[in-house]
Amino acid sequence: MLERTVQIVSNERSTDAYYRLVVRAPEIAPLIQPGQFAHVRIAPLKDALLRRPFSIFQVQGDTFSILYKTVGKGTEALSRMRPGDELSVIAPLGHGFTVPQPGAETPLLVAGGYGMAAMYLLAQRSPQKGIVFVGGRRRVDILCEAEFQSLGWQVRATTEDGSHGEKGLVTQPLLEEIRNPQSAIRHPKLFACGPTPMLKAVGQIAEEYKVPAELSMDEHMCCGVGVCLTCVIPIKSGDDWEYQRTCSEGPVFDAKDVAWEGVK
Repeated sequence: MLERTVQIVSNERSTDAYYRLVVRAPEIAPLIQPGQFAHVRIAPLKDALLRRPFSIFQVQGDTFSILYKTVGKGTEALSRMRPGDELSVIAPLGHGFTVPQPGAETPLLVAGGYGMAAMYLLAQRSPQKGIVFVGGRRRVDILCEAEFQSLGWQVRATTEDGSHGEKGLVTQPLLEEIRNPQSAIRHPKLFACGPTPMLKAVGQIAEEYKVPAELSMDEHMCCGVGVCLTCVIPIKSGDDWEYQRTCSEGPVFDAKDVAWEGVK
């Protein structure tokens, strides 16, 4: 974990609602592992004390990138920043995904919306290519298909309104694949990032079909470094459970360890 001032290389609109930000961070970029995140202070927000957490999307040389959606004054201010502007960044943060070993499980990635951002490095660094299941409400919420396909991965998209791919929830084609006795996927392992209801559904599928799964839990973060305890979730401990911090012990947890009855 390093705190550095980084320079924006590019900050361009990716779709109608999403932007792709690339920053030059020569000390941070080599340290980044799949599923980790960056905590960003947006300089134009003079009255904002808290940083914003963003999943790290790609790493190229001495740069890394994030995908973000303009949902409030923080990301709106970020969208107006230009190449050459500077940001204060703490990264890489968090416990990320376990990269599969050669000849081990075949990864099945499950993403909701810009949960895809947290998956790219895992797909890039996995020695086994698998399937990416991506879901969203509308076509505009389906991101990065071309990037994953360029890595040689199969991408299956679903939208709730049927505007792209199959109509329905992302867990439907995932279930079909797991249930299919003719599937070419042997020894699958699930990796998921997205809204909490989707993660819970993936966790239930993993439990029912006895498939290992790692979930990147999506919780609101304030400090991002394990001090404030606002991002805790219940994790099983013996016959009981205890709170663990998604910013430090997570965001990635083994699905079988999450005490869903206590997750909000």
